Amino acid sequence: MDKIKQWLVEHQVKYVQCVITDHTGIARGKIYPVKKFIEEGGSRLGETILLMSGTGDLADDKFLYTLADPRDIDMLLQPDENACFMVPWANEPTAMIIHNCVDQKTLKPVEQSPRDLLKKVVKLYDEQGWKAVIAPEMELYLTLTNNDSTQPLKTPLGKSGRSEAGRQSFGIEAITEFEPVMTDIYEWSEQQGLAIDVVVHEEGTAQFEFNFNHGDPLSLADQVIVFKRTAKAAANKHGMTATFMAKPITGQPGSAMHIHQSIVEKSTGKNIFAGSCQQSTEFSEHFMHYLGGLQTYIPQLMLMFAPNINSYRRFLTDSATPVNLEWGIENRTVGLRVPDAPDDAKRVENRIPGADANPYLAIAATLICGYIGMMEKIVPADEVTGKANKIINKSMPINIEAAMEQMEQSEKIKHYLGANFVAGFIATRRADYDNYKSVISSWERHYLLTTV
Repeated sequence: MDKIKQWLVEHQVKYVQCVITDHTGIARGKIYPVKKFIEEGGSRLGETILLMSGTGDLADDKFLYTLADPRDIDMLLQPDENACFMVPWANEPTAMIIHNCVDQKTLKPVEQSPRDLLKKVVKLYDEQGWKAVIAPEMELYLTLTNNDSTQPLKTPLGKSGRSEAGRQSFGIEAITEFEPVMTDIYEWSEQQGLAIDVVVHEEGTAQFEFNFNHGDPLSLADQVIVFKRTAKAAANKHGMTATFMAKPITGQPGSAMHIHQSIVEKSTGKNIFAGSCQQSTEFSEHFMHYLGGLQTYIPQLMLMFAPNINSYRRFLTDSATPVNLEWGIENRTVGLRVPDAPDDAKRVENRIPGADANPYLAIAATLICGYIGMMEKIVPADEVTGKANKIINKSMPINIEAAMEQMEQSEKIKHYLGANFVAGFIATRRADYDNYKSVISSWERHYLLTTV
């Protein structure tokens, strides 16, 4: 706590946002005057907060109080000195500090905490003498602010006063049209120490991708949470909305969170995915088994890559979103793309996760798939060298119901992630799904009101 106190003083902070995320990835917590925060050395929050759905509803009572104390007691929030960020858009000097969730009775990590689940998975690699390295790519749309959710989203005007026409993939002018927003995102990200690298205009109208430099999984998951808040605040400042919905606009591509991943041997710093000159192999057995694990277990963890009803609208065979678990070198039509890279940068890009996924959970899920693959020495399918966007893997769930069912039936995933976490995560997803099923859509009224 001494380092955090010193950091708060150096930055002349007046207010502290104590932040955790629930299963959906929504930032939740409390805001303290800095003096009160220092006095308390952290915060407390009811542990059932972690079991809130995207709509804010709690999981069904039948599950809720088998997974959490029936008294709804507080958990301890412990600030992480490596997860302190300024909030550049705040009116007064404000800090955002990401916290760990600790059971006040056992002082152990709370099972339902997404951040602590990722730490649990990273520890498995650590015990093998390995260090996981990841690099996320975040896609988002800029839209006009829309206060009527029954109406479609509209594209904002750029600084020229015009809307985009046609596809502007990788268009430089298309990025500079939104220069004021981009400038704020970059400047605020720099002030926060976020590892933002390149921005490109994606295929969709006013759709952009921000790449992160590679690094530690936990640190980058923290940064993705902060980045999403930053992008939304920058867009709001300019009268727009930044959305990370997986499929916000009909007829436009979906938004993803691609995750590049490699594994380094801690004692030597060597990338264990690299092949052997002696054996004339480009990739190691570890790499092939890692791929095998992804191909085998992604279907059972699809709910963590695509956690919302809207998530599954991305997966169309006529879009850039992969609907398969094939792998290929420099092949963007497969779910598991392998960039052509030198030995120290050998890696695989998981293109399945949506931008709407909780980064802690999506990163934990992709790492545990690869870990199990290496432990079980799973051999992957052969490389696909041609176009694969019409290939559909039947094992992949095509909707949230199927994804919940696959995760619920996986004893292997329960073993590694914990049966209580799996039950809790499915319960929050089911709460959202039940809520969704109770809503009569505009499509139903439009086509059925007077015709049936």
